[in-house]
Amino acid sequence: MKVKLLFLTLTLALSSNVLAINKCDELVAHTNNKDNPQGVKGVDFDDIQAQAAIAACLKALDNEPSNLRFQYQLGRAYDKNKDYKNAIKWYEKAAKQGYVIAQYNLGIMYDYGEGVKQDYKTAVMWYQKAAEQGNADAQYNLGIMYDEGNGVKQDYKTAVIWYQKAAEQGNADAQYNLGNMYDAGDGVKQSYQTAMMWYQKAAEQGNAGAQYNLGIMYDAGNGVKQDHKTAAMWYQKAAEQGNANAQYNLGIMYDEGDGVKQNYQTAMMWYQKAAEQGDAGAQYNLGIMYDEGNGVKQDYKTAVMWYQKAAEQGSPSAQYSLGVMYENGFGVEQDLQTAIMWYQKSAQQGDKDAQNVLKELGKTW
Repeated sequence: MKVKLLFLTLTLALSSNVLAINKCDELVAHTNNKDNPQGVKGVDFDDIQAQAAIAACLKALDNEPSNLRFQYQLGRAYDKNKDYKNAIKWYEKAAKQGYVIAQYNLGIMYDYGEGVKQDYKTAVMWYQKAAEQGNADAQYNLGIMYDEGNGVKQDYKTAVIWYQKAAEQGNADAQYNLGNMYDAGDGVKQSYQTAMMWYQKAAEQGNAGAQYNLGIMYDAGNGVKQDHKTAAMWYQKAAEQGNANAQYNLGIMYDEGDGVKQNYQTAMMWYQKAAEQGDAGAQYNLGIMYDEGNGVKQDYKTAVMWYQKAAEQGSPSAQYSLGVMYENGFGVEQDLQTAIMWYQKSAQQGDKDAQNVLKELGKTW
């Protein structure tokens, strides 16, 4: 009987350890960790139940203290719990033993100064280690460091190398940035066609910046035959993700009937969305819509409000229009001095209409 009880006790202990190990993976494994056990899908960072994950991974490490995956996952659990000191401790423990995803996360901690003093050079070091092991996210971030000159001397050519490596692994952000490099000719020979190719790859993965830039390419006919319908399609995709530039451009398409049937109400809707995000061009155009009564009942007061917002951001056209409103008392109390002030701000930026009005008023700028 004693032997049987001892055997039963060992069996229960083994089962408990297995459950603890599985629970650690189940609660905090990274979705893109190639080291995940078969059948473990991983958990998005925002969905991690930090306290439960910490407890499970501590139990797992009691059983296998040298398991790098558990060390990394415990760091990730502490990271989610905003216990950055312990997150760094466990990331570093795994990273120093070559665990690639821990090296990448440690780079993030130094890059953003979470749990440590912000240190771009150390971030670069850890990104480099992970990047050289083929981690696409680290390759992308290393590209950014070289692109912006953070922790290293700015070097567009090296940025392109790392963006390329990440992009070829399907990293949409790297594909987008690589498209930008070819579009502008930074670190590579300028090529609209190659920029288009990388924008397309990123856009098809849902990258809003790439969708917007692809819209620009079709709108302007850069690297492709000009096609306003296709431009509007890509603007729409980006606009629906909240990209203010795309919302503004899509508003213009509907305002002018380029690539879509002219529709002032739809133009208004997109201008409004972009304007509320602070886009000065959209604010100005929205002012025009209310000023002229296009797609909406004419409303000088609301026109003035939107002109004011754009004018305060430095839009010379809005400054001129705001001057007109004050000079004539449209939507505001007539005030020639305020009108002159706005005309002068506009004229100083080269607006010919404002300059002509000031000449007629005998005023300089």
